[in-house]
Amino acid sequence: MPKTIIISNRLPVKITKNNNEYQLSPSEGGLATGLGSIYKDGDNVWIGWPGLEVEDPQDQDTINQKLNDLSLLPVYLTQQEISEYYEGFSNEVLWPVFHYYASSYASYSQSNWDYYKLVNEKFKDAVLKVAEPGDTIWIHDYQLLLLPALVRNALPDVSIGFFLHIPFPSHEMFRLIPWRSELLEGMLGADLIGFHTFDDVRHFLSAVTRVLPVTSSANIISSNDRSIVVESFPMGIDEHKYATLPKQKEVIDQIKQIKESFKHTRLILSIDRLDYSKGILQRLEAYELLLNTHPEYINNITLYMIVVPSRDTVPQYQHLHDEIDKKVGSINAIYRTMDWTPVHYYYRSFPIEALSALYYSADVCLVTPMRDGMNLVSKEYVASRINNDGVLILSEMAGASKELIDAVIVNPNNIGEICRAIIEALNMPLVEQQARMQQMRQLVAKFNITHWVKIFMERLKEVKTLQRSMQTRHVSGATGQSIINRYAKTKKRLIFLDYDGTLVAFKSNVADASPDQELYLLLDHLTEDPANHVVIISGRKHENLNNWFDDRNIYLIAEHGAWHKQQNTRWHKIQGLSDNWKQDIYPIMETYVDRTPGSFIEEKTYSLAWHYRKAQKGLGELRANELIDNLKYQANDKGLQLLPGDKVLEIKNMEINKGKAALTLTTNEDYDFIMAFGDDYTDEDLFKALPDSAITVKVGSNISAAKFYLRSPTEVRRFLFDLTESTVLNDKSI
Repeated sequence: MPKTIIISNRLPVKITKNNNEYQLSPSEGGLATGLGSIYKDGDNVWIGWPGLEVEDPQDQDTINQKLNDLSLLPVYLTQQEISEYYEGFSNEVLWPVFHYYASSYASYSQSNWDYYKLVNEKFKDAVLKVAEPGDTIWIHDYQLLLLPALVRNALPDVSIGFFLHIPFPSHEMFRLIPWRSELLEGMLGADLIGFHTFDDVRHFLSAVTRVLPVTSSANIISSNDRSIVVESFPMGIDEHKYATLPKQKEVIDQIKQIKESFKHTRLILSIDRLDYSKGILQRLEAYELLLNTHPEYINNITLYMIVVPSRDTVPQYQHLHDEIDKKVGSINAIYRTMDWTPVHYYYRSFPIEALSALYYSADVCLVTPMRDGMNLVSKEYVASRINNDGVLILSEMAGASKELIDAVIVNPNNIGEICRAIIEALNMPLVEQQARMQQMRQLVAKFNITHWVKIFMERLKEVKTLQRSMQTRHVSGATGQSIINRYAKTKKRLIFLDYDGTLVAFKSNVADASPDQELYLLLDHLTEDPANHVVIISGRKHENLNNWFDDRNIYLIAEHGAWHKQQNTRWHKIQGLSDNWKQDIYPIMETYVDRTPGSFIEEKTYSLAWHYRKAQKGLGELRANELIDNLKYQANDKGLQLLPGDKVLEIKNMEINKGKAALTLTTNEDYDFIMAFGDDYTDEDLFKALPDSAITVKVGSNISAAKFYLRSPTEVRRFLFDLTESTVLNDKSI
């Protein structure tokens, strides 16, 4: 039976050593809770680092036995590996860059990168010990970005999902990493790549299409003949656990203690791990501003701040810890009274029961990270508010802000705004609190951790089904041979060939894409067969096609069908068409040439094409969309059609299209084999116009009305050569 293998940097258990005895306790993290139902089922397994260095082989055997009973498989790391892979590359390159702190905290060490690769290889080796074809593998987070491709190369048939639990930065930030290409290639080993928010998806798609030679359509990336889907899956929590904890006796007792201790003040709760991305100092500054500008709140509010220790040995974190201590000390020194302390600050972790009591008791929860993938503290607070009261103040930079829209949303850099938000929260009427909290609690309950796991795994299955359907459509192997066999048996064939992007690769200068000797040889082979009627059907000017192919036995259709020509005859154009519209459209397009360096206008008989292949990547696409918006109403009024293509936007008479041009040939003759190749939007009309029996092939993409696809003009040429050779072999056998 296929199994599911979960891989993360850490195993979902805490291992401690007391009196030479290793003891295991379950982790209370959301990920461990959500994935518990998966890794504990059947032969499924969770692979990860056990959290401590274990050198002795006997100790490793002891731990292995204990972990094996829990369906856990450890990857042991040396202290050097932990230092360089985890503390070094993961937390001194990826963490600061992904959280937009590259200039302040990132350190690009070759040694760290070498160990990062080495440890990812170690994880791969652990996976290969248990993985088999047909298994599903789910890899988690930034410490293992290389692992999807490593596993893919070793086991091409497995299903691989990857989920990033931290934000993904903009392309401008991500490209600062010297090993950016390798990291992206590693991630593209997955079939499904998940992020918390759509912004992260957008940033990843931008980075991967700019850094790597891959293409994307919507949220699907095409790489090495594989379709990789990129989507957002907002992570939830174990909502049921947090909603029931306040009803347990131990928590109820702690709630009573909190209420007694703070009976004369309103409680503002802040819980974070020690990290520069959490905005802790800015939060304290906002609280200090509140006490300074609104003295009426002195003695009436208390900030209960928990900072969970993290990476204490790192100088930047030590410095942050010191700064927090100083700021808390300063606020308390200035504003403390005999019976009131403005900030209750705890630098330690709390058991979940104590956290539940605080969530239940706090009037306001202050969650203001500078950048956060999701931030589950906000959802834990909401789930704990079983009376539907309380106010959540949430940073717009946290992924949760895209879901918990009924929170008071703030910019974490705006100290004044946070200060005003606290005042708003403290004065919010109970009716409004309840209306907001009910909406958020319903959302947190529905989109819980179980739901998150379920939709990710379901989507991964869908992606594999999509990939298999695409594999059957690629013209290779048995599929290609089937077409070749059919071609060889037929006696009257019609073959439509688009030019740019189909027979020749795109050039930065459109004038450079002239036929080479190999293409002429290919066309000669095709046209030498008397059974073949070869048609080049292109958006090119008829003058171009005439210069290149006039002396060959090829039917030429130019400018999407506006012009056509049989060999040894003159060119004919469609009658009754007007080009008067150009005088209105050309000046508009010219303004976009002026605003977009590298773009230019190509004028044809009945169309105008705005090319932006030489324009800055991103800018050309932006201007093309603007131009479409600008022209679409005039186009409708004048009977024109807008055709977005590969780095080109063409506007032409609606009566002209490749489909209509093809129909004039298919309806007059009785062909027993019709085949068409094309690469862009204009060729879709051709594919749709041909009969169902026709073989239609899209080049460079598998999203099309065409039945099959090829990856490049190189593949098209190779396949057409195979076709011509099949008839030669067939003739010899006869």
